Amino acid sequence: MEESKNSKKKNWLIFGRNLVLLSAIFLIGAYFGKYGYKFTPDGIYQTSVQNNETKLNYGEVDQVYEQLKNNFDGQLDQQKLNDGLKEGLVRSAGDPYTEYLNVESSKEFSEDLSGSFEGIGAELSKKEKYVEVVSPITGYPAEKAGIRSKDVIAEIDGQSAYDISVSEAVKKIRGPKGTKVKLKVVRDGKPIDFEITRETISLPSVTSEMVEGVGVIKVSRFGSDTSSLARSAAVDLKAKGAKGIVLDLRNDPGGLLDSAVDLSSLWLDENQLVVEEKRGGKSIKKINATGDNILKGIPTIVLINSGSASASEITAGALRDHGVATLIGEKSYGKGSVQQVIELTNGASLKVTIARWFTPGGKNIDKEGIKPDVEVKMTDDDYTNKKDPQKDTAISKLK
Repeated sequence: MEESKNSKKKNWLIFGRNLVLLSAIFLIGAYFGKYGYKFTPDGIYQTSVQNNETKLNYGEVDQVYEQLKNNFDGQLDQQKLNDGLKEGLVRSAGDPYTEYLNVESSKEFSEDLSGSFEGIGAELSKKEKYVEVVSPITGYPAEKAGIRSKDVIAEIDGQSAYDISVSEAVKKIRGPKGTKVKLKVVRDGKPIDFEITRETISLPSVTSEMVEGVGVIKVSRFGSDTSSLARSAAVDLKAKGAKGIVLDLRNDPGGLLDSAVDLSSLWLDENQLVVEEKRGGKSIKKINATGDNILKGIPTIVLINSGSASASEITAGALRDHGVATLIGEKSYGKGSVQQVIELTNGASLKVTIARWFTPGGKNIDKEGIKPDVEVKMTDDDYTNKKDPQKDTAISKLK
């Protein structure tokens, strides 16, 4: 009988101990879940996962909508209300490269990457409350009219462009070929007026030529055709006996990250680091060269300027850090973040900044840009008289 009592007592002790242990595990799990911690082989770190206290208050949104619907003297467009709600939500993140793209804007974004649309040919970005020109596309209306990188767009067809989104600015500037758009830009604190006739912008992302025995590869954007076109150009120029290569990334606003990796791989060995992505200061991805290095060992100069951004800077940074190219020109734009495009319902999409990128040397160039090894500036006289001292300097050094 005594043995039975001791057995029961022992069982209750084991049950109580297990209950305490399970409760502790539950409380620890709840704590780490609430405050967004993640277990990894390297330890524990806090993630960017938001806790329940930061959930949106949809009741307040509904309240605003009800008051607007009941009191507004005019017609409300349901689709515009929905788009405006989502645009405002995304804009509140405070990142100029994180955007909600409605159906029309999403289609325009895809057309940009494919290189076929009707407009003036200029890549735009948001800088604080202003829309800024990243770069005009070489050979198209914006460049021909005199638009330059870093020009701030103050007005579009007489309407203020202050604090509008990039998507709104693009929508206002684009239009059928043959029609005109008036822009007021601010450059070095001075307003300048332009009237530009729109054209069909349709161009391959890569062109090439031989100049005095030197191969010149011009990349105007990093699109879906860039990898194949750049490789073909490399094969052709090498077969023609190019004694050096000029990679012209001036006024190239960037585009697809994969295309930048493929382009860099034409010079780099397999598994050499092209770019590293970090989120919250921690490395999340390292992207290496593919080993298709057709141009390895050929003296190379990369041309950059203030219109060279994003994927252009990734390529320029990788080639210089690995010592396979010299940079000539002017300081690049300074876009050191990585965006992912997420397709949403009904054809809309979300372009969201998911990480910061770092060169193989460990540098993030956001808002700083990349300084060339040899600075050669373009003057107003050079632009007016179609002179190109940057390209001339590069060819002269490689001859």
